[in-house]
Amino acid sequence: MIRDILVGMSAHEYFRELVSSALAQRPFRVQEVTEFYLVDLLTHFLDRKKLFTPKPGGGEELEPLAITLLQALSAGREHRYQGLKRLGDTALFVSGFFGDSLSRSAVDVDYYIAMGGQAYGALGAERRKPAGMAEVFDELADRFGAFVDLFAEIAELSHLTSNRGLVKLYERFLATGSERAAELLRKRGVTLPPRAPPRKDLKH
Repeated sequence: MIRDILVGMSAHEYFRELVSSALAQRPFRVQEVTEFYLVDLLTHFLDRKKLFTPKPGGGEELEPLAITLLQALSAGREHRYQGLKRLGDTALFVSGFFGDSLSRSAVDVDYYIAMGGQAYGALGAERRKPAGMAEVFDELADRFGAFVDLFAEIAELSHLTSNRGLVKLYERFLATGSERAAELLRKRGVTLPPRAPPRKDLKH
């Protein structure tokens, strides 16, 4: 997905640039340590093995969040922390990067947002955690929906160097009339119709 455009910079540097640029357009500011956390999270999930688990019969699948939560709550303190962190991170990444796909599945993006926010909230309340992380997890929990939107924008930007990505973004603009999509398209020289009312045959 993103590896093809990582020319002359590391994945971490690439995502740092995207996250900083996207945050600069937001009406709120986040802690620097939270920004670094988001960059590390994106870099972490470049490895598919960190997101998907092998299926017994072959292939890969995304582990249901309910199973991840159950395993975390039934584990010891250290494994509980890691399990909740994995739950929050996975929910944030998936709902941001694959929100469109979730809207067509049995478990929608609202479920992921609710589970992810609760996981980060629980981490913020943990008595024993790495120094300085309580504030990060609290911020992620409080603004989970805003960070999902941030990741959705980064997902769009990550695909805009290809014609396929531009077409997908243009289709989203036609379907939803998104001002954000319109702005990204205009920056790349795409001429838009005066108005693009939402198409009634598509969900949005």
